[in-house]
Amino acid sequence: MQITKDMSAIVTGGASGLGLATARALRAAGLKVAIFDVNAAAGSAAASELDAEYVEVDVLSEESCAAGFAKARAAHGQERIFVACAGGAPAGKIVSRDKTTGAIKRLATADYERAIQLNLIGSYRCASMTAAGMLELQPVEDGERGVITLTASVAAQDGQIGQVAYASAKAGVNGMVLPIARDLASEGIRINSIMPGIFATPLMQGMAPNVVESLAASVPFPKRLGKPEEFASLVLEFVRNSYFNAQTIRLDGGIRMPAR
Repeated sequence: MQITKDMSAIVTGGASGLGLATARALRAAGLKVAIFDVNAAAGSAAASELDAEYVEVDVLSEESCAAGFAKARAAHGQERIFVACAGGAPAGKIVSRDKTTGAIKRLATADYERAIQLNLIGSYRCASMTAAGMLELQPVEDGERGVITLTASVAAQDGQIGQVAYASAKAGVNGMVLPIARDLASEGIRINSIMPGIFATPLMQGMAPNVVESLAASVPFPKRLGKPEEFASLVLEFVRNSYFNAQTIRLDGGIRMPAR
């Protein structure tokens, strides 16, 4: 799809990390951008920096998302580009044994459910809402109406010890891509997902330097953490290259995650 200055985009989780880099790249390409995020301070700062629209949105809530889309569209018009970057999950084995007492602990179903709600259902919720809006758009070249990008993770394929909730949620994100692409093909809407590896997000940069160095050394090539700008670059390629559809792409420097 050829990007024009009348087009608008929405990025969830757009106040930091991969989402902020994506919002920055979309603005640099000339699009009007709305940032969805639960962090009002960070979201407002990002919007001020980028001359974007900040909308406080919790992807766990149907009402919050519906209101967020309405506000973004009132400001910028119907979006043609949607990128879902909101996500995350705590680590925890399905069951574990306390090394001191031997007591057995189970990962609570509520903790597992929250990971599914945030990463998988939140992605579905937003993808379905943006697609419904895109159907109102007039098609452009190739009959195209819009482009959706979801964020999975290499954990979807290489889930590590303690990642049962996160890995299965992200595998579910990938699992949505092909059927959604088929559902929307007749309407000229494309969808893909990115599986980032180890990226230099604020979470990673907050770790001890020796841990970051070890993680960087584990990447086959180049031996460093991924740059959020590289993630954003792939998002833009998905937008511009109309033959990208129904793809789940690893962006990981060739890494395959070990068990731990």
